[in-house]
Amino acid sequence: MKQPDFMPHQTDILKQTEPFNQVAYYLDMGLGKTFVGAEKMWQLNTPVNLVVCQKSKIDDWIEHFTEYYGDYFQVYNLTKKSGSISFRTHAETMNIYDDRASPDIIGVINYDLLFRRDWYKSLEHFTLMLDESSLISNETAKRSKFILKMKPDNVILLSGTPTSGKYEKLWSQCHLLGWEITKKAFWKSYIETEWVEEGDFKHEVVTGYKHVSHLKRKLAEHGAVFLKTEEVLTLPEQIEQKIKVDVTKEYKRFIKHGYLLLDTLNLMQFTHDDSDLYGKDITPKIELVGDNSLTKMLYARQLCGQYHKAKLQAFRDLVQSTEDRLIVFYNYTAELDALLKIMTDLKRPVSILNGSTKDLNSYEQEQNSVTFIQYQAGAMGGNFQKANKVIYFTLPLGQGSCDLWEQSKKRIHRIGQDKTCFYYYLIVKNSIEERNLAALKVGKELTDELFKKS
Repeated sequence: MKQPDFMPHQTDILKQTEPFNQVAYYLDMGLGKTFVGAEKMWQLNTPVNLVVCQKSKIDDWIEHFTEYYGDYFQVYNLTKKSGSISFRTHAETMNIYDDRASPDIIGVINYDLLFRRDWYKSLEHFTLMLDESSLISNETAKRSKFILKMKPDNVILLSGTPTSGKYEKLWSQCHLLGWEITKKAFWKSYIETEWVEEGDFKHEVVTGYKHVSHLKRKLAEHGAVFLKTEEVLTLPEQIEQKIKVDVTKEYKRFIKHGYLLLDTLNLMQFTHDDSDLYGKDITPKIELVGDNSLTKMLYARQLCGQYHKAKLQAFRDLVQSTEDRLIVFYNYTAELDALLKIMTDLKRPVSILNGSTKDLNSYEQEQNSVTFIQYQAGAMGGNFQKANKVIYFTLPLGQGSCDLWEQSKKRIHRIGQDKTCFYYYLIVKNSIEERNLAALKVGKELTDELFKKS
């Protein structure tokens, strides 16, 4: 079994939080939250342990605990029926008999499955670790309500972007750290708001923050550690480049009328040199109907993505310009399908990380590989520092998009990277994409209202 090799800042953090059994490690992406969190769990020495993470990170956590703590823990994948049954049986036995002769246990489960398994609310005498604890920032969401009702003895929160600067999202995490402050008192103490009229309705809008130093001091008193990369490491330079393509007449027509009959056969032929390869497999025309703000936004994004001929060509040209490893972030399955056809034609080795596929063999083994990562599956975690170039075919949009975008950049800009990191944004001019990128850069999320201004 390997021994974890801790960096000085990780050792300091563990020593600093040694007296606490409820901790939050708010460490910038790339500073080793996994190592610190796992070691703290081992130090707490609880017979039953539960790790809650994103679905795409389950295998990573299981591998980490097995590799470094295999002599101490029996690790179960709780997304599998056999693992769930074994974990529950073992946990119930330990709670009754405190049987420390058996190895301690760790169960790993994803957020969206946890709240559908009511038994976990009855779990006792355990350590709870939340990877990417920012995912419970909305205390009204089902997963947040479920977790806040659990009764762990110890808590470990891990996040690189716990609030993205939006301190109103911290209350649920404060609660888990044992800070007994009501939500009303929290907002009164730290959040500045005003009431805004919209038609016949009024709603409260956050306008700023107050007493931030006091807030961070109180969090530190409850076991929270904040650490930015620049405080401990000197990482390579980051360079961003926009590659702009013209807006299409189809996009303009759709925005104006909310309706479009799109000829996809003509659109997609260029992705192969031999257009006959498409033949009858493509439906010649599809109908886009934006009858509400959500569908209009969805189709507008697709017209800036998989349905944008010039953008697909710009992507093709960019890939052809280098034989280096590339990381590509995308949103929709249809985008991936269009991009993979280009890869087939260019004969480049491909890796894929999304909700249904995790195949990183080409990334690991091939210098000229192209790795496609869907935001929800891979932006929040993963080490891809073998590459130093990221292409954003499309940008994340909506709730949580700021976190996804910020963390996606850190997939290559992290410990072990010794090359300048390049980020290429394929952006359609005068479209929703320009406003989305501008919003992300100032830490905001593009909303329906902003979209309606197009």
